[in-house]
Amino acid sequence: MIVLGLTGSIGMGKSTVAGMFGDLGVPVHSADEAVHALYAGAAAPLVEAAFPGTVSGGVVDRAALSKAVLNDSAALARLETIVHPLVRAAETRFLDAARASGACLAVLDIPLLYETGGEARCDAVAVVSAPAEIQRARVLARPGMTPDRFSAILAKQVPDEEKRRRADIVIDTGTSLETTRAAVERIVGSFAKDPGRYRRRIAPKA
Repeated sequence: MIVLGLTGSIGMGKSTVAGMFGDLGVPVHSADEAVHALYAGAAAPLVEAAFPGTVSGGVVDRAALSKAVLNDSAALARLETIVHPLVRAAETRFLDAARASGACLAVLDIPLLYETGGEARCDAVAVVSAPAEIQRARVLARPGMTPDRFSAILAKQVPDEEKRRRADIVIDTGTSLETTRAAVERIVGSFAKDPGRYRRRIAPKA
C-alpha cells in the first residue's frame, strides 16, 4: 500500500482535496479530525492535568487552551508531547486498517507535515497550492481572522514555494473545483497503474 502525505499551507484547499480523495474511495486520515476526537476523549484528562482549567464537560476548550500556550514555547512543547503520540497511534491504527482492507493507496492529511518531519512516514507527498492572492482572500474571509493573525500563522509554516519544491506532486487549487477534482482523479489513477513509482521513502510494512 502506498502512503501519500497530503499537506498545504493555510487557505490552500487541503481539506477540500482530502474530501475529493475520499469521494474516490481512498482511505483518508485527517490529523485535525484526530485531534478533535482526542480533545473530546483520551487527551482531555491529560490536557487538564497539564493546563488546569482548559477542559469543560470532559472536552478541551480550544480557546482556553490556545490562551494557555499562546506565545509560550515551553507550554506548546508540553502540549505536543501529550497530543502527538496519541495522534500517531490513531494514524497507525488507520494505516493498519487500510492495509487489512486491501487498499492500494491511503492518504495522511497532515497540515504541518513538513514542519514536523511527517514526510518520513510517507512514500510520497502531495502539496495543495494556489496563488498567494487567492490564499489570502480565502483566509481573511474566515470568521475572526485578521491580517495580523494570518501573518503570524504563515510565519510558523514552511513557505508554499518550498513545499512545492519538496513535493512529489503539486495540486493546483487556484482553479475550478472541477479542474482540481480531475487532477485528483488522475493522481489516483496513476497510483493504481504504477504503484511502485513513489515507493521509495519508507520500507513496506512487514
